[in-house]
Amino acid sequence: MRPAPRRLTRWGNRAGVWSYRHSSGRLVGPGKGTTIALLTIPGRRTGVPRTVPVGLHLHGAEYLVVGTGSGSPREPDWFRNLRATPRADIQVKDRHIAVGVRVANGEERDRLWRDVVLVQAPWRAKYERKAGRVIPVAVLTPGDQER
Repeated sequence: MRPAPRRLTRWGNRAGVWSYRHSSGRLVGPGKGTTIALLTIPGRRTGVPRTVPVGLHLHGAEYLVVGTGSGSPREPDWFRNLRATPRADIQVKDRHIAVGVRVANGEERDRLWRDVVLVQAPWRAKYERKAGRVIPVAVLTPGDQER
């Protein structure tokens, strides 16, 4: 099966973001071991805020996001944007939360992938095999206040 053209993927993401925002996440189906949310981050070159639907993995008081790109050999653009910023915003249902961003590396990344991500969503392992790359993991730490 061939991957969808990028413009079709972008259109689908825009429709998903619109639907999530206008229903406060009520129209989103179950996330198969994840919490579906919207992640808003500035573009790494333009600084323009970009919003994408993501699956969050709960880890104590923090959230984890992973850049699987559905098994693409290339890291998703949104994760590359995430690497370039220390702060982001997430919308979980009707809650808007400012978060600090940190990309996990080395042993911490391996531990989070194995002990949190794959425990909550074991189906994500196929994406790492398909991609042929190490899937990055970012830790999102809620700030002092909700918006």
